[in-house]
Amino acid sequence: MATSIYTSELAATLAPDLLPRFERYVRIDTQSTRERTRSPSTPGQLELGRLLVTELTDAGLPDAELDEHGYVTATLAGNDGGDRVIGLIAHMDTSPDAPGAGVKPIVHRAYDGGVLELPRAGTRLDPARMPELADKQGHDIVTGSGDTLLGADDKAGVAEIVTAVAHLAAHPELPRPTLRIAFTPDEEIGEGATLFDIERFGAVCAYTLDGSALGELQDETFSAYEAVATIRGVDVHPGQATGKLVNALRLAAQIVAALPSERLTPETTSGREGFIHPLALTGTPAQAEVRAILRDFDEDRLEEHVALFERTAREVVGRHPRADLQLDVRRQYRNMHSYLAPVPYIIDAAAEAIRAEGIEPLRNPIRGGTDGSRLSEMGLPTPNIFTGGHEYHSVREWASVQEMAAAAATIVRLAEVWTRIGEPGAAA
Repeated sequence: MATSIYTSELAATLAPDLLPRFERYVRIDTQSTRERTRSPSTPGQLELGRLLVTELTDAGLPDAELDEHGYVTATLAGNDGGDRVIGLIAHMDTSPDAPGAGVKPIVHRAYDGGVLELPRAGTRLDPARMPELADKQGHDIVTGSGDTLLGADDKAGVAEIVTAVAHLAAHPELPRPTLRIAFTPDEEIGEGATLFDIERFGAVCAYTLDGSALGELQDETFSAYEAVATIRGVDVHPGQATGKLVNALRLAAQIVAALPSERLTPETTSGREGFIHPLALTGTPAQAEVRAILRDFDEDRLEEHVALFERTAREVVGRHPRADLQLDVRRQYRNMHSYLAPVPYIIDAAAEAIRAEGIEPLRNPIRGGTDGSRLSEMGLPTPNIFTGGHEYHSVREWASVQEMAAAAATIVRLAEVWTRIGEPGAAA
């Protein structure tokens, strides 16, 4: 692959280390489960965590450790004479929304710009339907085999951080502050920050590597609720059900059908529009459950979405006096913007690093959330940086090696930027 395909010589230098790390990581099944009873929710995350501890230790971070909750942490000591500590964070788990076991990464070298036919399940990556893929001609594209996630969300971020800190450790002439590394479990189910020890982490701010397109720098996310409607019906043998049966599963389906379908859905909204997204309907005639996520950038509109979901469920179930409804609504995270707005120099530092890599920052809000959403609310300002992965949460997931290398190079440059930052707001 020609160096010119890369954003810089540094990125080209990092790619040969980055790609095999990424391939190792995605082969480990770290899919989280929403039925979490412990942290992490699945044992594969511990397997990856142990591997990461070994690789970080080998790279020269001797304090690398995996704690009892599945968090990996490590420190790369600074060489700038300062005492400021900057965090780098990515999550180890993958989404439960598509198959995640048995990932077999495929590297499509020097992509020719055409349709990528994956070997399983008839999966095709068509640039006519994927604008991000259309302009990647010449890149090395990594996919799964077509029947599983790839795991770029967020093992691309994990691989980029490990590659960058290994490079910094191997080149002590490169300036850096002290860097604290954390790899979190169960981010995909909203629990990545739940047991995160901010005080022990000891950073003044952090950056998640959990974005997508080249150059993304994000300081705004959705605010989020999860809502669960549990319906208890009246079950009886179907042959003797006349006038007796109240089918909870049918009522759950009616709730989903009664929610807006031409608006307030992920498939009909974009930009700053929010949505109500039913993501699971399960149960039996005796008891059924509708699980939904509700998202918006505006807190007042989000509360309206919650009210609409609750009102719809009550109206449907209320038409059947013998049925019972239980509503459970849980806040998952808040828009990080209000916590990051008072510390713009943190965003400015990342923007400077991205530009130093020859990329213009893309300042678009995240139609989702990151660990940084919770961490920023908890007191650790944590914006988000791109990784080069695309089509997340699907069997069409893919990543560009060149964009991943650009993200790793951006971390190296971010370290240098922070050695030139004096008092808050005084970035050089």
